[in-house]
Amino acid sequence: MTLRLDVTLAILAMGIVTYLCRAGGYAILRAVRTPPFLDALLRNLPAPLFAAYVSLALSRQDLAAALASIPCAAVHVRWGNFGLSIVVGVAAMAALRWAGL
Repeated sequence: MTLRLDVTLAILAMGIVTYLCRAGGYAILRAVRTPPFLDALLRNLPAPLFAAYVSLALSRQDLAAALASIPCAAVHVRWGNFGLSIVVGVAAMAALRWAGL
């Protein structure tokens, strides 16, 4: 396998552009005072996005996935940790698949 210069430069350029987009957003939000509505929107955006992804995925799954979402949601409500709720959801899905659902 050879390392092509054009591919390497493209990957580096994409990384730089990605970094500048993210850093630029932080720089703008530090320099400009956001209205309270926009501040609340940015602070609470991850939860609705996660719910939208989960509901779309569940709408295309079977009964086992719907049942596995119950302990996943319960763990998230109790501890508020997305990572832990994902681990519990995957474990519940594995257990239900093992049980034959």
